[in-house]
Amino acid sequence: MHLDDFTWDGATVTGSFAPRHEYRGAGDVLHGGIAATAIDEISVWAGILGEGVLTVTGRLELRYRSPLTVHDPILARASVDERRGRRLVISAALHTGDRVAVESNGLFLVSRDMHDV
Repeated sequence: MHLDDFTWDGATVTGSFAPRHEYRGAGDVLHGGIAATAIDEISVWAGILGEGVLTVTGRLELRYRSPLTVHDPILARASVDERRGRRLVISAALHTGDRVAVESNGLFLVSRDMHDV
């Protein structure tokens, strides 16, 4: 998805996303599947930076609060809320301006410790 400009504040990873024109659904609205993919990617980065692990998605629940367009500058944020062994509960959101457009809560499963890579 080419999320860029990652920052890590010790609890939350943030990255920017500039959608391409071909990511549109109806009109100039960002396709919901693209928004879901960006949420999934920033969530995996939360596992990498927060817990030092690579993960795969076990479950991802999304709430689309308001539409995004392919012209919107998007800020993605995620944090690990809980870790139980190989299971990480991660929450994430896509923001544009001062509004939250998409929120998620997911279960991510550790596939590899970063120290083993």
